[in-house]
Amino acid sequence: MPSSELSTKEPTPQHPQGGSARFRISTDLRYRISGPSAFIFNISVAGGAHQHLIEESITASSGGGIRECPSGEREKRHHRLSAEAGDLQVSYSATVQLSHEHCADTDLPEIPPADLPPDAIAYLYPSRYCESDKLARMAMKEFGNLQPGFSRVTGICNWIYENVEYLRGSTNPLTSAFDTATERAGVCRDFAHLGIAFCRALAIPARFVSGYAYGLEPCDFHAYFEAFLGGNWYIFDATRLAPATGFIRVGTGRDAADTSFATIYGPVEFQWMAIKVEHLDGPEPVHTTDAITMG
Repeated sequence: MPSSELSTKEPTPQHPQGGSARFRISTDLRYRISGPSAFIFNISVAGGAHQHLIEESITASSGGGIRECPSGEREKRHHRLSAEAGDLQVSYSATVQLSHEHCADTDLPEIPPADLPPDAIAYLYPSRYCESDKLARMAMKEFGNLQPGFSRVTGICNWIYENVEYLRGSTNPLTSAFDTATERAGVCRDFAHLGIAFCRALAIPARFVSGYAYGLEPCDFHAYFEAFLGGNWYIFDATRLAPATGFIRVGTGRDAADTSFATIYGPVEFQWMAIKVEHLDGPEPVHTTDAITMG
């Protein structure tokens, strides 16, 4: 069967930042195609100062060749592919070195909207899955009296963890933060959407992040969010299913609509997916109450 492949390899940094760790990722996606179709994948490790891509490879078992197309954003990468009827397998592998920064002093303040940098302002507004305007009254009632800053966002995550059941199959691709607040059940993407919506309702910029997570069982794509505090983006995950220092960023956006791992045009049936994340060396990721950033 004809195949296409893209691969890159970079030398490992000679002086990696202290406390960094290396991970190996592998992803396999399988589809059955009934007619001419097009795919846009967002499964590749994103770049960043604290996320160094050592090597990667992406292959497709059939089609006209898989190729990377610039997304215009540093923290998101797209690959596209056209294929005819038949079976398709897309495989991605990468070795990445992470060096998250810990901030043990969690007295991180909220930044008034008038003082926010321009690139953070877009994450104040309601979006398709994060209707912060509809949840404003609830957010003020539950979190308005909490200490502003890191403590308040942590309080939001605590509330979600304690009041929303993590329940596979309880939601669908149309489920929004408002739905999750009403139904009180969801999966990682729903937990992230609700955290984002509550933050934005309180004038805290928040953005959706998709990626891989070491220690997640069963292994899958994971979703969490980041809040802008004290002049930087900090990681928050209300699911508490995996340590944040093992999160490997794939996409960043206003919500899940901006970071879908596969956008498909044509008669395609999803068949199967397998994801694996291995810790190669460096400190073993552990749960922590510190503020974590890769901003």
